[in-house]
Amino acid sequence: MSGALHTVTANPALDQTVTLDALNIGAVNLARAASVNAGGKGVNVASCLADWGLRACAHGLLGRDNAAPFEQLFADKRIDDRMLRVAGATRTNIKLADLSRGDTTDINLPGPATGEADLQALAAGLDHIAAGEIAILAGSLPPGLPADAWARLCRQLKRQGAWVLLDSSGPALAAALANPPPALPDCIKPNREELEQWAGRELPALNDVAQCAQALQKLGIDRVIVSLGEQGALLVDSQQTLLASLPPQRPLSTVGAGDALVAGLAAARHQALGAEDSLRLAVAFAAAKLQRVGPHLPPPQHIQALAAAVSLKKLEAA
Repeated sequence: MSGALHTVTANPALDQTVTLDALNIGAVNLARAASVNAGGKGVNVASCLADWGLRACAHGLLGRDNAAPFEQLFADKRIDDRMLRVAGATRTNIKLADLSRGDTTDINLPGPATGEADLQALAAGLDHIAAGEIAILAGSLPPGLPADAWARLCRQLKRQGAWVLLDSSGPALAAALANPPPALPDCIKPNREELEQWAGRELPALNDVAQCAQALQKLGIDRVIVSLGEQGALLVDSQQTLLASLPPQRPLSTVGAGDALVAGLAAARHQALGAEDSLRLAVAFAAAKLQRVGPHLPPPQHIQALAAAVSLKKLEAA
């Protein structure tokens, strides 16, 4: 087993999921169900890790005005609450789950205003993370944090000897990927759209995605995983390019599937699994999450059965 697990969520959210038989744009819609869950990428990762039986420390910036749902989640799942409290309310993200289409429409609201002092306080709270421990930097940045916030935290954590997994997008991801090689994250997990955004071009074919991921890996990132929705996930490391897939799953909610995949990668790292088994476990986490609303996973034996059913295909290097 490898070191302690830490998640960092700079921009957490209350996820309000509204389930509809069918979403009719521009019309009155009658909801079948609604739920509110404490979320945000790193929070979701910590929650999924807890369901797998691993205890994580949750770091980040949390609005004081509506912290109670997060505090309840952390208490219920024995997640170590290291979140800093900031002025204002944590943002709400509205998720419209359309059962007829099997997809979800996201409406993400802005978070509380933050600044350089908050970033410095967050960095100070990560000072104790030691060599060999696992740090997951996840999600977007709130208003007020500089675009290089993840890049700076990544540099710090790599100096401390941590294994760093980054799951972000846009300018925050681009800034982190512009770090010099010793300060690059060890692992990143963009989806296809986020990879296209970084590359500045469309990646219509699987081979295009693979070549772009291979180019990123050659910059000095040990492992690049690209989530591809129903197509599964692609893993690129210095040895191989692998595509993992499962038979189509009928989702109850697609919200948080990418976060579950990240949790699977972190769990695999903690268990010192090789590349193939890491990819199998990560895809199984994501598929299992499709059957749950909120940042929750089914029992471990269900995930293990899914992992055993994952098929792997080796792709040629560019």
